[in-house]
Amino acid sequence: MTNTRASSATPKAASLVVPFGQLTLDDLPSVGGKNASLGEMVRELGQAGVRVPNGFAVTAEAFRRHLREAGLDEEINATLEALDVRDTKALAREAAAIRAKVRAAALPDAVRRAAINAYAELSKSYGETATDVAVRSSATAEDLPTASFAGQQDTYLNIRGAEALDVAIRACMASLFTDRAIVYRSEQGIAPRGVALSVGVQKMVRSDLASAGVMFTLDTESGFRDVVLINGSWGLGEVIVKGRVNPDEFWVHKPTARAGFRSIIRKDLGDKQVKMIYGEGSTKEVREIPVPERDRARLVLDDDEIMQLANWSMAIEAHYSQRAGRPTPMDLEWAKDGRDGSLWIVQARPETVHAQAGPPSIDVYRMKARGRAIVTGKSVGNRVGSGAVRIVAGTGDLQSFKPGEVLVAPMTDPDWEPVLKGAAAVVTDQGGRTCHAAIVSREHGIPCVVGTGHATETLHDGQVVTVSCAEGDVGRVYEGAIEFEREEIDPATLPEPKVPLMLNLASPEPAFRLAQLPSAGVGLLRIEFLISNWVGVHPMALLHPERVEDDATRAEIRRRGRRFESLPEFFVDRLAHGVAQIAAAFHPRDVIVRFSDFKTNEYAGLLGGEPFEPEESNPMIGFRGASRYYDERYREAFALECEAIRRVRESMGLANVKVMIPFCRTLEEGRKVLAEMERSGLVRGKNDLEVYVMCEIPNNVVLAKEFAELFDGFSIGSNDLTQLVLGVDRDSELLAHVFDERDPGVKSMIAAVVATARSCRRKIGICGQAPSDYPEFAEWLASIGIDSMSLNPDSLAGVARRLAKRPGALLESKVRPGAKTPASPAAKRSECTTRPARR
Repeated sequence: MTNTRASSATPKAASLVVPFGQLTLDDLPSVGGKNASLGEMVRELGQAGVRVPNGFAVTAEAFRRHLREAGLDEEINATLEALDVRDTKALAREAAAIRAKVRAAALPDAVRRAAINAYAELSKSYGETATDVAVRSSATAEDLPTASFAGQQDTYLNIRGAEALDVAIRACMASLFTDRAIVYRSEQGIAPRGVALSVGVQKMVRSDLASAGVMFTLDTESGFRDVVLINGSWGLGEVIVKGRVNPDEFWVHKPTARAGFRSIIRKDLGDKQVKMIYGEGSTKEVREIPVPERDRARLVLDDDEIMQLANWSMAIEAHYSQRAGRPTPMDLEWAKDGRDGSLWIVQARPETVHAQAGPPSIDVYRMKARGRAIVTGKSVGNRVGSGAVRIVAGTGDLQSFKPGEVLVAPMTDPDWEPVLKGAAAVVTDQGGRTCHAAIVSREHGIPCVVGTGHATETLHDGQVVTVSCAEGDVGRVYEGAIEFEREEIDPATLPEPKVPLMLNLASPEPAFRLAQLPSAGVGLLRIEFLISNWVGVHPMALLHPERVEDDATRAEIRRRGRRFESLPEFFVDRLAHGVAQIAAAFHPRDVIVRFSDFKTNEYAGLLGGEPFEPEESNPMIGFRGASRYYDERYREAFALECEAIRRVRESMGLANVKVMIPFCRTLEEGRKVLAEMERSGLVRGKNDLEVYVMCEIPNNVVLAKEFAELFDGFSIGSNDLTQLVLGVDRDSELLAHVFDERDPGVKSMIAAVVATARSCRRKIGICGQAPSDYPEFAEWLASIGIDSMSLNPDSLAGVARRLAKRPGALLESKVRPGAKTPASPAAKRSECTTRPARR
């Protein structure tokens, strides 16, 4: 139920200036969303330890009086009511004229006097005669549940003294009439007379001496609600909002954080090339300078600070949700004072993009072919777009931009929004996932790749490209128009299958989005892909860099681990965070992590790997899986894998993580691996840890009863099992016609191990391409009592429909354009397995 609490401190409509401490959210009509929110936090969240810099609001009534006494109100309204906002030249001309008149008009004496007196009181409270303040806009129509108005008006930083404050207040009032703000209000259906502007005057936090940033109480890409996303950079936070830097990024898992765990599930280092600091002299408010290399190479927040901000954000979200009577994700700005190290919240507003969304639906974009990736960066959203490139170096280039083109720029500016929304895609040199380009693209559903570094230099006008944000965290700009397809899946319409269906994952990036599918969890997380993509260095080379003979390789290994306490810690930290992001996405559903299963040739391909790997003529059945974990050539590295899993389960609280042993040839190997795990603090049964073994060797089937005494369940690796039952190298194109999981011999082995597992009351499941490619095979697996099937994400919907409990159950799915591309033979043979569901 919505709390419509009336406050005795609510200012009268005629008030000109009101301190933050006398404001609540109920005062939005008088002071706008931003100022009402600051007042609400000052009044209500101080007891939760949330620190908010003090200040005051110059009210909407003061703004109206300013326009009225200057004789501008009717003139402005008439001009805007007659303006066609699609005429960009007329828009720019009229808007500029309005702003000049608002800035030039003197503030009414009563408004100026009230503002200067309030400023004197604020300065006095901080022990100063003229304190430094930020002057921010707070429109009466902004920060609503349906529109954010983010970046529509201007902010002025490091304002000191009464005269400078007077000028900044008038400039801030004038910014209600920027091109972008006029267009945005028109699109939102807000009439010119329907909005006014309040000005917030807030004590500056000296983040120019430390760091600042933004945070959201959800994942901005997928709308996943169980995480806090924090961005940060050195200096004042404007460089992040304006997309001037690629910031550091941190994710915290809310449910486990609330339970008291330090659940920082991911930390990404940004390049943070520049920072904004206080300017010099009386005429320069702020200035931008380069960031020293040593600071670019370190994170702007430590773990204690990350957790403090995350806990504050959750407290703010809970309060606003209670006030609204519904879940209210928040968009916040934070700052750290470099003088004493204290953290502050300087702005709060409801998040609007995902808050407006109805029941979640999953848009799955797939590239139907591959081209040459010309540039790469961070992907925003999961869409794909194609068109001709238009380089926009500055506002003057906007006139040449045509709807449907791919806008490529060093960064975008809020003034560009009228043009930006017509782009097929957006690509920027700079910026992170919370910069202006990302926010606007996300709001309009435009694929956007930010932080490419050199797109404006590499691409050229008229060049046809395809911009893909559908391939995980990395956004790619491909040469040419490449065909793609879009499938829209409504998870609510997926039928309940007879057998629980799980997912196979190898990358954390799509986890938050895929977790919205109605799966039973993750049946297979292959950590060798995390080691390859997130670490890239052979773990033994991190433990023993002295054994790497090449000087350049050794230097590169040390460079990659430079911000960590040690090289082994680099491995553990990166692996733990990769696993944790997936575990958090699916929490509390099971996530089954398979320990590394590289072959020797694959391990040797990692940086520094050659000195530690033997050469084998047939690595497929060589030194792989369980055999490595207790061997002196790898056991130290296996201990690092175990430490990463222990950290995820115990420090981050993600006990939904289970583990799995691949390619375990004999019972003795199983015992040795369990012993190695115990030495590393992973004890089967402790803290409900379950340990599974892959069933992919005929001996696993023959001795299934004995393996069941060692492990909690089986996971059938159908590709390796088929290979070893039929005596076929699964990678051989010459024998591809022989390789078939449906062969009677293979099916006999699968049926036998399922029967044994069930008789021993052990879980058993399977995953792979076969249940997706062969509907009768999926139905046969269900008929013999398999506990679960783990699938590639794009196969889940079709298998769910095939195995629906109710005959005739339908899946609402639209594919456009064209039909799906059949899986390739190589994809059909890709190795996978699953963790069986509980019975």
